[in-house]
Amino acid sequence: MRLIRSRERYCCDIFRVTEDLAVDPDGFRIERAIVVHRGSAVMMPVDEKGRILLVRQYRLPARSKLWELPAGRVDPGETPLKAARRELEEETGYRARIWRKLASFYVSPGYVSERMTIYVATGLKAGDARPMPDERIESRWFTPAELERMILSGRMIDAKTIAGFLLWRRSFKKSNPKPKPR
Repeated sequence: MRLIRSRERYCCDIFRVTEDLAVDPDGFRIERAIVVHRGSAVMMPVDEKGRILLVRQYRLPARSKLWELPAGRVDPGETPLKAARRELEEETGYRARIWRKLASFYVSPGYVSERMTIYVATGLKAGDARPMPDERIESRWFTPAELERMILSGRMIDAKTIAGFLLWRRSFKKSNPKPKPR
């Protein structure tokens, strides 16, 4: 596919909207409106007890307060890891000594270019949160069992949190196999 045309239709601090046309060598055409986003970093803070820190804030598009993993956009000139470090401290006050990339994926590639990268953050040190002026963030530690119950009951409806937890749980089980009975 070759991009033939891209027209910007809207632009703000968070994203742009373009109308794009692409054509392949056989003449097959795809026209789409695309939300162009720099990407975001997602942090999964895990403490020494194995608990996961979630944040809760009002999400205007969802018209609801949601529990979710802390996350934020990648600013110009930042890598996803640098954004993760900054966002974790801003939203929760925590800093982490150890960072491990868990996954990177497109949020909804049919119309959004946003790519999320999830990091597991451990070796945590508490500090003061510095949320943005339009954020009112509450945070709380959840055990893996509590988070799993939230997911299975349908009370956890944030996709990045569901994906991050399930991938972490699978990764954690593989790296920490149960001892064999004697």
